[in-house]
Amino acid sequence: MTGTPTAEKQTHVFETEVKQLLQLMIHSLYSDKEIFLRELVSNSSDALDKLRFEALQNNKLKSLGQDLCIRVEFDKEKRTITVSDNGIGMSEQEVIENLGTIAKSGTKAFVESLTGEQKHDSALIGQFGVGFYASFMVADKVSVHTRRGDVGVDEAVLWESAGDGEYTLEAADKSDIGTRITLHIKEGEDELLNDWKLREIIIKYSDHISFPVEMPKAQTEDEEKNEDAAITYESVNKATALWMRAKSDITDEEYTKFYQHVSHDFQDPLIWTHNKVEGKTEYTNLLFIPKKAPFDLYQGGEKRHGVKLYVKRVFIMDDAEQFIPHYLRFVRGVIDANDLPLNVSREILQNNRVVDTIRAGSVKKVLGLLENLAKNEPQDYIEFWAEFGPAMKEGIVEDTNNREQLTKLMRFATTKTDEPGQTVSLDDYIARMTEGQEKIYFVTGETFQAAKNSPHLEIFRKRGIEVLLLSDRVDEWVTMHMKDYQGKQLESVAKGALDLGSTDDKEDEAQRESEDKDFAPLIAAFKTSLGDKVKDVRLTHRLTDSPACVVADENDMGLQMQRIFKAAGQAMPASAPILELNPEHALLQRLKANMPAQDEINDWGSLLLNQAILAEGGQLDDPAAFVKTVNQLLSAG
Repeated sequence: MTGTPTAEKQTHVFETEVKQLLQLMIHSLYSDKEIFLRELVSNSSDALDKLRFEALQNNKLKSLGQDLCIRVEFDKEKRTITVSDNGIGMSEQEVIENLGTIAKSGTKAFVESLTGEQKHDSALIGQFGVGFYASFMVADKVSVHTRRGDVGVDEAVLWESAGDGEYTLEAADKSDIGTRITLHIKEGEDELLNDWKLREIIIKYSDHISFPVEMPKAQTEDEEKNEDAAITYESVNKATALWMRAKSDITDEEYTKFYQHVSHDFQDPLIWTHNKVEGKTEYTNLLFIPKKAPFDLYQGGEKRHGVKLYVKRVFIMDDAEQFIPHYLRFVRGVIDANDLPLNVSREILQNNRVVDTIRAGSVKKVLGLLENLAKNEPQDYIEFWAEFGPAMKEGIVEDTNNREQLTKLMRFATTKTDEPGQTVSLDDYIARMTEGQEKIYFVTGETFQAAKNSPHLEIFRKRGIEVLLLSDRVDEWVTMHMKDYQGKQLESVAKGALDLGSTDDKEDEAQRESEDKDFAPLIAAFKTSLGDKVKDVRLTHRLTDSPACVVADENDMGLQMQRIFKAAGQAMPASAPILELNPEHALLQRLKANMPAQDEINDWGSLLLNQAILAEGGQLDDPAAFVKTVNQLLSAG
């Protein structure tokens, strides 16, 4: 959006999230204040990239995409540091959107997590990144003078703020395009007003920027005396695209700084992969795995991807989701393709053979990187899984080509682990299966504790059979697509009839036949009483302590998945549960020995069904009626 800015100076109020973030910056909770310059240089680099891209399609900008650079200057007397660029610039509306609000998804969750406790909050800043607002760590006033590349001199805008909850906007003249940011440095930050110090920061954090970051050359004595002597500039950084350099020439520190540039993350990356592929399709990728998940990774709505697309070193677009599948949306980095046109659009990228090749190769590299991490640094992989496991599980459904490799990478909590951490691989599970066990058993629950305490596990604990405990919301969906692993079928302990394979014995079978006959009248009475509230009533040997449990039929949707659909307000076909009764429980033994009247059977049937639903983490349609039934049975003794 362009248009002539309002001539008069106007005062605006920051949105709530910006106010809170500014307070955090002003009070300098983050100890590494130097990163303000990294963030401003990074933003200028993005502005230069965007100008070069828009110039491909906008004739007004074609002549402007030359001699692009970023300049850093300081004035010791005025106590200012200025960062300027000749990039795309901003209109008045873009200034409001970019500097008056935080549009990034997940910001509210970030701000709500702030506590005022220095160590905790600085770690959060490291996860989120603060971009332009980091300026207020070192400045008590910031001025932004900007003009978009495709508008006139009189349509420039001046934005100013002291970080006090307000900012001003007014029209200004600016002969050149781009943005100039002037920081009025706080008392006590004098070290920054130094040529050597600024150069050190630029080399430390921005050496990899592919545009020159310039500073004034040191003047000779004669030049200093001559006030009319022209200022000459020199590049401080290498100014080459880091991903195009040979891996052997790049240090780990350079990779880390580049990651922080593309991700706006304050922390180091966990791992990365850098590859140059030649052949039918030529491309380079440099992909990073973060240490911490971004705040919006598991939020609904539009998902942002972290991969930038370049074509022959020319920036094309952010968030190039076509090159990395949705389940790897946490990956950050760049892909530089040689075989795509410079005017490529998101529409052209759809169903494109070159894109498909690059996507498949990039996914293969990321999964291989994670396999190596799991093998060589298992504790680091467990920490990765704790952050990104639910997203990785989505790949079981989305990426059928890599399902086997993804399944190998999955980690689970099990009945052998006391803590909710997901640390057990399916290979670990299979290696310690009991003699005669033929299947991989799992149970789902809304929480780890709900899954761990499920009554369905009673017989498995008695026989020492390990069961996977699944409590992520995505788990029920995933298990519908993950049928087997290494020839072992995955089976829910809460669906269908219980099958423990050859771990059962002949004595068990004989006992069941006898119990089926003895309990037949009671079972028939419960079926009549409960009617269509249940699909069936039957005896079970999956219970040792509980009197009853509910299970889904073999071909029905699991009870946990039904609850997820219901909570989301999505229509689904009605599917009544099966009520299973424990013939060895004292309550069932008493009811069998003293067959109650039908009215009392109705109460007992309702009680057993509802308590079984509650034990599975379900909700009752009529809790008051349940309480009334419990009270009636207690009163009757």
